[in-house]
Amino acid sequence: MNDPLELLDVAGEAALHAGMLLRERFEAGREQRIASKSTPTDPVSAADLASQRAIRALIARRRPADAFLAEEEGADQTGSSGLRWVVDPLDGTVNFLYGIPQWCVSVAVFDALGALAGVIHDPISGETFAALRGELPSRNGVTLAPRDDPPPVLGQALVATGFAYDERVRAEQGELIARLLPLVRDIRRFGSAALDLAWTAIGRYDAYFERGVKLWDIGAGVLVCECAGLVAREIDDGILVAPAPLVDRLAEIIAGGSGAGVVDEPRGAA
Repeated sequence: MNDPLELLDVAGEAALHAGMLLRERFEAGREQRIASKSTPTDPVSAADLASQRAIRALIARRRPADAFLAEEEGADQTGSSGLRWVVDPLDGTVNFLYGIPQWCVSVAVFDALGALAGVIHDPISGETFAALRGELPSRNGVTLAPRDDPPPVLGQALVATGFAYDERVRAEQGELIARLLPLVRDIRRFGSAALDLAWTAIGRYDAYFERGVKLWDIGAGVLVCECAGLVAREIDDGILVAPAPLVDRLAEIIAGGSGAGVVDEPRGAA
């Protein structure tokens, strides 16, 4: 039986269990770097692997017929239920390794229509963001009000982003930031795509975009944002999330447009 509330409960249990494990390791001191993945600046640690194994074991026990996809150990294609769990066991590994308290656990479950339920847990702040498709999201169990406040004009928008590990892509992203920065209030980059999405959903940012993200980075976060009333749009090898009135203008700039004429009010202070 694929009861959405049960699935959300499993996602929450998995995220909190892994978060407790990770917080213990984080507070114990610097984690051992095990290896690099896509580039020398893209690390995987013992903490990533321990968290993923804990989540996999819990889901296998609670949902043995479901498929599983996660960042560090690939996919398990043996599922027969029509559901697939998509997990980032430690989103923000570089922050974690450097002792920066900006990282989280992201757990989502997908059906044939896309993300059905998702949870993002920040063990340091104690915040847990959860969403079921078609319903308002919650923060720490409290349902969030719809994002019906008037969105800012682009010149007053606080925009979050992230940078790829590939140095060639980062060079292109630097050029984009140079185009975008004069057109918005300011830009933030903290290092966890899942938390960036959760924070955009609750209004700590006005918009978020990033290239080079994978499904496990954004699976739960995009669902939280869409349930909050924001628009998610695929961009070149990435994702853009913003209130509907800002999406087209941001997408144009990200795609390489000059953005000329899009600022129709003075920019605010950072």
